[in-house]
Amino acid sequence: MSAVTSQAINKLLAKGVRNLWYPICPSHFLGEKPISLRRLGLKVVLWRDADGKPVMLEDHCPHRGAPLSRGMPMGDRIACGYHGVQVGKDGTVISVPGAPGSKLEGRKCVKSFPTQECAGVIFAYAGDALHPEPIELQFPEQLTSPEFSSFLCYCEWGGDYRYVYDNVMDPMHGTFLHKQSHSMSFGDTTATFQIRETPTGFVFEKQGQRNVNFDWTEFLDTGAHWLRLEIPYPATGGPGGNFHIVGIYTPIDEKRAAVFHWRCRKVEGWQRDTWRFLYKNRLEERHWKVLEQDRVMLEDFEPDAFLRENLYQHDMGVARLRRVFRTKAEAQLRALEAAGQPIQ
Repeated sequence: MSAVTSQAINKLLAKGVRNLWYPICPSHFLGEKPISLRRLGLKVVLWRDADGKPVMLEDHCPHRGAPLSRGMPMGDRIACGYHGVQVGKDGTVISVPGAPGSKLEGRKCVKSFPTQECAGVIFAYAGDALHPEPIELQFPEQLTSPEFSSFLCYCEWGGDYRYVYDNVMDPMHGTFLHKQSHSMSFGDTTATFQIRETPTGFVFEKQGQRNVNFDWTEFLDTGAHWLRLEIPYPATGGPGGNFHIVGIYTPIDEKRAAVFHWRCRKVEGWQRDTWRFLYKNRLEERHWKVLEQDRVMLEDFEPDAFLRENLYQHDMGVARLRRVFRTKAEAQLRALEAAGQPIQ
């Protein structure tokens, strides 16, 4: 009998499918000292090496299980604060000062995670036993093009991270939940939706309505699972084109999510400075209020709410995105099973 049961698939989905890049924390979280975080169902330690690059390991010393985050970073390694065991950034034990020549030395005993830093965020690759080497991560142009200016918005919400994906893949909720927003008070309260395929995912969009409200969401699978949308701005929103939001969400555990949104605008020259000043002094507070409406609503969802749904046409995008995630999770588990690797 196959070990790839519905329960196993749901367990993997709850902590995040593997073989993807995930945002871990804003860059400013990580200074001179190591930090300990829970991400992807694991406790991890992060520090910066001698070149300032982030390093991430599971926060577990292979000697006695002490948290490595209570130790001392030494560039390419970290020394456990309990007994001084030194673990390299690839998870290999380099030295056991209390017992030189110990069988621990030279063994890769700690799970390591390749990292990279972009757009003010530290990302880590979470591979499974069959895919330890990181895949290429492509960032949306809003986060890399000099034509765009952006602000990172980071917060942590209670509940399953997948509800955050569902929320952003649901343009219609903006018409109701956010109807008092200065940028979402326009447009019809009824709509017919369609799914349009793209080379990197799909767009879920209202038919016959563009540049009016929260009219579409795009899912991009480019080494990470991004969501992207645009909201037209009234004149009070200042110079620049439509307001862009890029979102990506990481499970902390089954009951908490790390939520990353970049608020972006295509502006240049003096308009860039004007937009950034206007955003910090007038618009940011409004946007946090909109985000707070989402947080309050989602945190009040029952954990099993998705088991008692009655979806309709407006929910095509949500259903499609859930299917993408579930298909990936099942394929990963079946590949592990076929290779004789444990199903966790």
